Amino acid sequence: MAGYEYVSPEQLAGFDKYKYSAVDTNPLSLYIMHPFWNTVVKVFPTWLAPNLITFSGFLLVVFNFLFMAYFDPDFYASAPGHKHVPDWVWIVVGILNFIAYTLDGVDGKQARRTNSSTPLGELFDHGLDSWSCVYFVVTVYSIFGRGSSGVSVFVLYLLLWVVLFSFILSHWEKYNTGILFLPWGYDISQVTISFVYIVTAIVGVEAWLCVVCDSSNEFIKLFQRGSSGHPQIF
Repeated sequence: MAGYEYVSPEQLAGFDKYKYSAVDTNPLSLYIMHPFWNTVVKVFPTWLAPNLITFSGFLLVVFNFLFMAYFDPDFYASAPGHKHVPDWVWIVVGILNFIAYTLDGVDGKQARRTNSSTPLGELFDHGLDSWSCVYFVVTVYSIFGRGSSGVSVFVLYLLLWVVLFSFILSHWEKYNTGILFLPWGYDISQVTISFVYIVTAIVGVEAWLCVVCDSSNEFIKLFQRGSSGHPQIF
């Protein structure tokens, strides 16, 4: 693997002509997050490297994953009859997730602010984002967990593929069009996930288990109606 040529000379030459171009139409980003990030980036000194901000945010995502793995190593902590994750842990994870999301939003602004934006910096940023897709999805899984009242590991597997496919599809589109159309799902999901962590600390994991159970029961009822041709009583 060490001797494999990952980037061809032609691709390396393309870095000299590359120019970052992205379109963000998400109202949450345009009217709330970008103004917030524009304020936050002014706090950072101009000598702070954008890549360090990127890497710091990624480390927070990995820390959240390891932190939750300590309290919920087998994803059964949210199941009935098991010792639940302490409430304060959800608060910490929620805050750190939002900080990581914020750092991911300001690293590019810091690069443009210090005139240090490079194709390599974008590659580093989005490369770490691709790994983060795995970590934050698995961390969220601890809210629902496994067991009869939770979510199956197979569903988690499918969700991971959905998130990764969306990420790859966005960059494949950029490869062909030259423009990165930022998906709405990222900003909405990160804000929602941070909020859900905090809410979980207040209402407990039992509140989400009821939602999962009710949704599963409704799905079963709809399936039974469709297969039998008439409503079933459960």
